[in-house]
Amino acid sequence: MTDSSKNKTISYCYKLLAIFGLILLLGMNLSCAGLAQEQRAKEPVIMGPESDAPGLKEDTRQTVYSNLIMASLDAARGNYEKARDYLLIAVENDPGAIYLNKKMAVLLQRLKDTSGAIGYAKKCVVIDPQDIGSHLLLAELYSISGDSESEEKEYEKILEIDPEQQRVRLILTTFLIRNSRFPEAMKHLDKLIEQDPNLVIAYYYRGRIYLESGNQEEAEREYLHALELNESMEPVLFDLASLYQMQKRFKESAEVYEKLLSFYPSNRSAKERLIGIYSKLGQEADVKRLIDDIERESKPGDPGRQALGLFYLQQGRLEESISELELIVSAWPEDYKSRYYLALAYQENGLPERALEHFRKIKEGTEYYINSQIHIAYILNDMGKYDEAVDVLNRAIEIEGDKVDLYLILASILETKKEYNKAIEVIKKGLEYDEKNIDLLFRLGVVLDKSGDKEDSILQMRRILTIDPNHADSLNYIGYTYAEKGIKLDEAMDLIQKALKIKPNSGYIIDSLGWVYYQKGLYDEALDSLEKAFSLLSDDPTIAEHLGDVYLKKNLYQKSLEMYQKAMALDHLNSGKILEKIENLKKMME
Repeated sequence: MTDSSKNKTISYCYKLLAIFGLILLLGMNLSCAGLAQEQRAKEPVIMGPESDAPGLKEDTRQTVYSNLIMASLDAARGNYEKARDYLLIAVENDPGAIYLNKKMAVLLQRLKDTSGAIGYAKKCVVIDPQDIGSHLLLAELYSISGDSESEEKEYEKILEIDPEQQRVRLILTTFLIRNSRFPEAMKHLDKLIEQDPNLVIAYYYRGRIYLESGNQEEAEREYLHALELNESMEPVLFDLASLYQMQKRFKESAEVYEKLLSFYPSNRSAKERLIGIYSKLGQEADVKRLIDDIERESKPGDPGRQALGLFYLQQGRLEESISELELIVSAWPEDYKSRYYLALAYQENGLPERALEHFRKIKEGTEYYINSQIHIAYILNDMGKYDEAVDVLNRAIEIEGDKVDLYLILASILETKKEYNKAIEVIKKGLEYDEKNIDLLFRLGVVLDKSGDKEDSILQMRRILTIDPNHADSLNYIGYTYAEKGIKLDEAMDLIQKALKIKPNSGYIIDSLGWVYYQKGLYDEALDSLEKAFSLLSDDPTIAEHLGDVYLKKNLYQKSLEMYQKAMALDHLNSGKILEKIENLKKMME
């Protein structure tokens, strides 16, 4: 064999090895998800013209091949850092090879170096701006890095290169829907339908957009159109059934869910929804059939039985709920959803210690942790363990300080402890995250009142009315405060009557109205209102006292005495005042 022949043979062997190496490299699970993966799968396995670029010397070419082979072997073994080092040499020797730059980008992403991966993907786009695969790769990397603006631009560039890229247009549409840019998404869907009038997914997406926009009628029309084209499309059936359920068209919803189950018998979510619907419709036989299905398909303790535990909890069948969920958390201790609802079942069943045990086992950082802490605080508060409850909530605020409910609950507990200044401080901290939160503002007004600052309390209530002029409780609070002080009684009457139109059956507002009548000396009207208020809230000591006062004015002494005694029995906050009224009344009755 001549030297020339030997060199040709060596070169040929290198190329065979390169082919083998590239096959290994392609076999690495390094490709980005979705369309970029599909596009790259279409690339040739052998080195393309870019690797045999004119002017590339034979020894340089062999350096590229040998390092590519080594990179492929290390990548196949999971030695990605070594693979990167070899592939880097290959790229440095043939920097104009799109294929090598793509592989480097994918390999760097596997090594969690997204920034470096983007750099190599950008090189591919510079080398060949018309290469769709490069733009797809770059878009995927931008998506991973969270740069949604750049991701969108890459999809748009692809559509400029080839407007017929249907799946890319679908990806862009999904991106726009995810970012609530519905008009732009709808334009792309119109284009897709123009290209293919039978594209089912386009009608489904249109339905989703209409539903998100609150146009339920158009959403239904699009879903039905999609089902005409493909009657078994699972997400369309599920969304249509959900739409009917939302509209309280329960029979139609049940029909669609049943149709879905005829195609997909194992769809657990549909069965769970149907159990709730049939329960509302009183179709107990169907409820039992579905429960039997779930029980038959799973064993006690199977996470799939969670639905039964939650259904029993919703139905108030607490013992059955506890039985199902206990088995699950025994077998799956880190199923925190099941544990959370098990704790709720124990709490509702009057077993706070058992509830605490399970709430406390929910780990920090999980979806149910903060809510579990809120329930722990409520239970400790009910037990009178106020300091422990405060500690729990303060810890929760350290973890998730922007959750305003935590401030509201903490302030309420401090209010119970009569630590009004601390409660005010906590509420103001919560308002830094949501300055127009009406619940926080109302609580602030109440606590200011209890702290003795009635003037500022009224200002807070009026602040609420600038946000929501029809906030009945604020209207009533201002009116009742004036009535208590015996001032601005006409304005108090107007405010309370406005509140009563909003909440006509509120015993507290009716009591306020009666008290304004009382302060105005209109005792007959006061008696009518206060008797009605007491019939609605017979366990409220203040209403009992008010009714006793008006009975006294009407010279109905025995009835007045009974109401004062009732107020005492209900632990009136000012028991000394009530005792004095009782003693004075008894003297009058002698």
